[in-house]
Amino acid sequence: MNAIPFLRYDDPAAAIDWLSAAFGFECNQVERGENGTIAHAELRFEDGMVMLGSARDNELGMKTARELGAVTQGIYLIVDAGIDVHFERAVAAGAEVVRALHDTDYGSRDYAVKDPEGNLWDFGTYRPAAAVPTMSFAGE
Repeated sequence: MNAIPFLRYDDPAAAIDWLSAAFGFECNQVERGENGTIAHAELRFEDGMVMLGSARDNELGMKTARELGAVTQGIYLIVDAGIDVHFERAVAAGAEVVRALHDTDYGSRDYAVKDPEGNLWDFGTYRPAAAVPTMSFAGE
């Protein structure tokens, strides 16, 4: 299974530029919608991806962090090398530091910041164990 987070932004074009400058994302694809909106964008980071688009009312009922005035989730991205430089780059781009760069009890070096629209981003060196549980169902 691959998990790909998706976010909505009030100004997704500015978000794409900022995420690229602050975190090193590479814009892979942008699909324009009506009235200059961004219907779908794909940004790559190392071997992962996030998708984003313009904030809008639809059947998903998503609200932006800015609209809610609160963070309801965060995204953790693994930085294989250079986490200290990555942190400095994010801060220089204006990321709001939520948790400064630090070493954890479980062997990671990580930090958490918010982007200009209030989304929570956590970066670190931690790689969780890749154990996949075996599922069984009654009758099998």
